[in-house]
Amino acid sequence: MTTATTTRVANLTELAQLEGQILGTSSWITIPQDRINTFADATDDHQWIHVDPERAKAESPFGGPIAHGYLTLSLIIPMWEEVLKVDSVTMAVNYGLNKVRFTNPVPADGRVRLSATLQKAERLPKGGLQITVDAQIELEGSERPAVVVETVYRFFE
Repeated sequence: MTTATTTRVANLTELAQLEGQILGTSSWITIPQDRINTFADATDDHQWIHVDPERAKAESPFGGPIAHGYLTLSLIIPMWEEVLKVDSVTMAVNYGLNKVRFTNPVPADGRVRLSATLQKAERLPKGGLQITVDAQIELEGSERPAVVVETVYRFFE
């Protein structure tokens, strides 16, 4: 099992120079059924393919319950923290997503991790740096990722 690989840079100038490079890979995160149920409660999405393990085993094409796509996507937040560290940054914000595809269902108790490549770095008019990241949330044991996402972050020193 591989451990997280993190890119650490001193400042935004160094970060911008990494355009086109792999930033790193997070540790694996397990998505147990209780986390799926908690997400269902938080979002009012109680579709049986997520929260009814017996019915999901009997009736779903996935052979059991699966995590919500948006739950899997939301885990990008803790995984991203392991992928990139910029020492000089005083504030960072998620600016949005350009593209998201849920390409492979994550079964309950499945494990996922983030791998990310810095696609583009752009200086902001009033300071800071906006980066666009090509990312995949990998599913352990599968060649096909669970999520493919292009995400945008803004960093300020």
